[in-house]
Amino acid sequence: MSIINIVGLGYIGLPTALMFSKSGLKVVGTDYNANLVKSLSEGMLPFEEEGLEDVYQKALSNNIEFTTVYEKTDTYIIAVPTPYIKESKKLDPKYVISAVNSVLDVCEEGTILIIESTVSPGTIDKYIRPEIEKRGIVIGKNVHLLHAPERIIPGNMIYELEHNSRTIGADNLEIGEKVRELYSSFCNSEIVVTDIRSAEMSKVVENTYRDINIAFANELAKICRSDNMDVYEIIRIANMHPRVNILQPGPGVGGHCISVDPWFLVGDYPDLTNLILTARKTNDSMPTHVLSRIRGIMRENNIKDITKVGLYGLTYKENVDDTRESPTLQLLERMDEHLSFGVKVFDPFIKEKIVNHQFIHFEEFINEIEILVLMVGHDHLKNNLDVIKSKIILDTKNICSFDGVYKL
Repeated sequence: MSIINIVGLGYIGLPTALMFSKSGLKVVGTDYNANLVKSLSEGMLPFEEEGLEDVYQKALSNNIEFTTVYEKTDTYIIAVPTPYIKESKKLDPKYVISAVNSVLDVCEEGTILIIESTVSPGTIDKYIRPEIEKRGIVIGKNVHLLHAPERIIPGNMIYELEHNSRTIGADNLEIGEKVRELYSSFCNSEIVVTDIRSAEMSKVVENTYRDINIAFANELAKICRSDNMDVYEIIRIANMHPRVNILQPGPGVGGHCISVDPWFLVGDYPDLTNLILTARKTNDSMPTHVLSRIRGIMRENNIKDITKVGLYGLTYKENVDDTRESPTLQLLERMDEHLSFGVKVFDPFIKEKIVNHQFIHFEEFINEIEILVLMVGHDHLKNNLDVIKSKIILDTKNICSFDGVYKL
């Protein structure tokens, strides 16, 4: 293979491009965002991630290129976003379709076209194949179509790229084996070759499984709150059983995987996804549950001014700077719907202001509030527990062990 052109340099595409380049393969990364391309070319990463800087420097030494132009080559990996349509809960494939068409404009004969973007089962048959075939291109001859869904999480990307197993969906198993060898340049775990629809479905099922398990924990939290029981103690005891592994409840589910992928199944199979739909509704209800807890704590402590409330954490999980589908942003949206304005916000990983009343300095944030709502369990918070002890605390992540702390 001459050059691998990776399309989409976000949370998935960029680390993947760097890993291929680090392994000694010739890589060109393409993104429509000219400012991002310029920054990457000048040695600046768009987000922080453990180990990413080292991989980036090794990739630069291997002459990785970043551009807004699609490369004319024989191997492409598409890693663009796949949002869902909120009204119908169906996948919106517009970015993948656009990227595929741009590849078809320049690609060489016999191109291997790999889609890494997470899609709903049947998306490639329904949307991608027709885009290719209407150009008179023969799939399996002029273009080889594959699906290799990403399997990494922000905060641990480099490790997971190297150690998580992978799935390659292919029409032609011989081509699938060729792509398996490509990914084995950096992936040290098992790489399974299967058909495309199985690859599509397996990725969505993985995230849906986790969503349902989180929903069970969140529903337990609501049950225990209604009858004054300690959900964390109950989960701790239940998990002593060798075949029980209940997850921890939280203020909601964020990120671009667990909070989005299950909707693909709900949208495509509305009559067959009762459990999945209930889990999604349960997890989406948690920011409202947190809002209800805040209201109760304010009343109990005779605090009537919402500006005395502070939310710690804007990201969707700890120790990353990723705010996609963040429970805190969902909570702020609920507050806005109820005409409740002025709550203060702080996150050590978000350096620029993205919401109203966001503080950049932790000490200033703490000094301005009376009620502190812990939405994300950053290590920064765990290292500053002594600083927050004097506040009225709602701990949605079960971090604080001292007396007087409110829980979910």
